[in-house]
Amino acid sequence: MSESSWPSDAATPAPAEPTVPDATSGGSPAAPVPPDGTAGAPRSTVPPVLPAHGAVNALSPPMSPAADGFVSEPGAPRLANAASTAEAAVAPNMPRLGDALAAEVASPTKELFDRIVAEVRKIYVGQEELVLGTLVALFSGGHVLIESVPGLGKTLFVRTLGRVMGLKFGRIQFTADLMPSDVTGSPIFDAKTQDFRFRPGPVFTQLLLADEINRSPAKTHAALLEIMQEYRVTVDNASHRLDRPFLVLATQNPIESEGTYNLPEAQLDRFMFKIRADYPTAEEEDEILRMHGEEVDFDARLEDLTAVTSSAEILDTADACRRVRLDPKLLNYISRIVRLTRQWPQFHLGASPRAGISLLQAARTLAAFYGRDYAVPDDVQQLMLPALRHRVMLSAEAEVEGRDVDDVLNELVRSVEVPRL
Repeated sequence: MSESSWPSDAATPAPAEPTVPDATSGGSPAAPVPPDGTAGAPRSTVPPVLPAHGAVNALSPPMSPAADGFVSEPGAPRLANAASTAEAAVAPNMPRLGDALAAEVASPTKELFDRIVAEVRKIYVGQEELVLGTLVALFSGGHVLIESVPGLGKTLFVRTLGRVMGLKFGRIQFTADLMPSDVTGSPIFDAKTQDFRFRPGPVFTQLLLADEINRSPAKTHAALLEIMQEYRVTVDNASHRLDRPFLVLATQNPIESEGTYNLPEAQLDRFMFKIRADYPTAEEEDEILRMHGEEVDFDARLEDLTAVTSSAEILDTADACRRVRLDPKLLNYISRIVRLTRQWPQFHLGASPRAGISLLQAARTLAAFYGRDYAVPDDVQQLMLPALRHRVMLSAEAEVEGRDVDDVLNELVRSVEVPRL
């Protein structure tokens, strides 16, 4: 799509300001009027929810403008019209691997993505949202927080991903007595030189699994703040750079809360995504048992995986993702969603500007995975929940009412008019 094909701002009416519901009345936000001024029910801006993990689902073919009143780039992946489905009011989820693989546009980024997924699937079964969300974060320079019960193969996934991508893998088991120096490393006395030298900690890797990160106190969490933001460790006024690419994949158990510490907001804001992993489907669990039931050493099978890329290619591809074009109206769409979280009555704490930056970068990477060199509103909508759900905080009234963060975010995004590109 050439630069000249973007419609001019003069040809498109200014987007209407989103309507914030009255905090006292508890009413729903008023539906925005379509930009062309026509009356009638507007198209819902939120795509329908993807079914529970593992269920069969795919993005629908591109819809015609007459179907929903929304005009976008031809060939862009589209979701079914939310206004015509019973799940319209339910949260959208991360796009599925099958959706991205079904894109017909070929590009170097999409070809690399296909190679990575195909090799990972030789070992790791299911959890498509986790796989795709992690790859989007890795190529966007972000990090991922996973909320899931134990035993879903998170360690196996990180080991597999490190092997396939030719990256170093490390793991830290967070416990209540873990000290910051156990993460970053510390100076040790060298008897030969009669001086102290820095001994790197386990954080000096490229794919870091921070297992059960919420079992350590705040002083240990603080050791990761500089690492996740600036990719370096400072000890005794000396900075030590980490190898790039670098991805932190942190996990926490949503069920057991005894002996855990809530992650501070500053720590949560460092994560690009918060992904909720679920149990595999019956078919996927049968496949897992079949693979482990074969008389083959699973570690040997892991060693047989082929590295399909390298650190240099990953960094080059990430740089290419940053060059994906964003229309100014799409930037304004992201800004309105993020800013509205700070005014929404059901939220006590809204999203920071870093949330908008993360959503912007992730939308670019997702567009590149589809083989496009431009982003569309669907990319933003598909990534909105994992990018924002950990950056907002429900008000006390909303918690008493039993509201869910994802449901409130869906109400919010439905009040923001989707730009016409």
